[in-house]
Order: sequence, then C-alpha cells, then structure tokens
Amino acid sequence: MTTLTARLRLPVPAFRSASLALVAATGLLVASASHASDAPLALGFGDFFVQPLGPRGLTPTPRLLDAVGREVRLVGFMVHREHAQPGRFLLTPRPLSMAEHADGEADDLPAATVTVLLAEGQAARIVAHQPGPLTLTGRLEYGPLEDETGRISWLRLRLPPEALAAPSAAH
Repeated sequence: MTTLTARLRLPVPAFRSASLALVAATGLLVASASHASDAPLALGFGDFFVQPLGPRGLTPTPRLLDAVGREVRLVGFMVHREHAQPGRFLLTPRPLSMAEHADGEADDLPAATVTVLLAEGQAARIVAHQPGPLTLTGRLEYGPLEDETGRISWLRLRLPPEALAAPSAAH
C-alpha cells in the first residue's frame, strides 16, 4: 500500500485558509526516531474487533487494547458529512457519506468508525471533506465517550497540535 500525505483545506473565518498536514510515519510527527518503539504503531480497521462477531457482539482485539494510549498510524477515508463539525471528523475503512438531516441517528457507519479529534487549541476549526485515503498519526483512545451532540464514539484518534500546518507558498 502506498503511504499518502494529504493536505486538507480548513475554512477558518479568522484566516483565508489553512492546511491540515496529515502526516505519515515519515518522522514529521515523531521528533526523535532513535528507538524503534518511538515509531507510530501501524494499525488497520481490521485490527479493532474480533471476527467473526460472537454472541456478546463486538469484542476488542488484544492488538487494539495494546494500542490504546499509544501513537498509531491509521489509513482510512474521511466520511463526507452534510454538516462538518468543528474540531473533528470521522474516519472509516471505506468511503462513506452521511445525511444527518435525512438519516438522523440511523446512519450506515461501521462499528470501526474512528472519531478524529483536532488538538484542544484547534477545536473551533472545521476540516473540509477530502476524498481518497488519508494516513493519520495520533494517539488512540478506546471506550465510550459522548460528545456535545449526543453522539457516542468508541474509537478516537487525537491529532497532535503539529498536525495543523500553515498553508505553503506552493499552493
């Protein structure tokens, strides 16, 4: 699989534009790669839950539980939403669209959907939809967490403050 570095346009009222540099494991988000353990753990959506599902439903894999709290690298697709939410977006194993107005709570998101959270100081920023696969590096969280809209996420990827980059002059 080819590792991609994506640039996302962020419509931010106070700025003409900014870019979100979603960086792969090239060392840009890892200040020191002196030890192999410092590198982000490559994780796939198939690593999240035991397959096939058992009688108790979704069961986290040992690999997922081992990755909680660690820096991981994940490749997925940004969910195209009717209304983007500030400071966050959703990542899934395949391209999907959500029509919140029409579907309400009855969306078709897979259980392995990851809520990607921008750094605390960037919580007001809106990330415009980017088609195609994205490679993201951040700290993985697992467990139920309800956001201000009432949506409960089980998987979250917290991006570091360095993930937001100023727009380059080459644009």
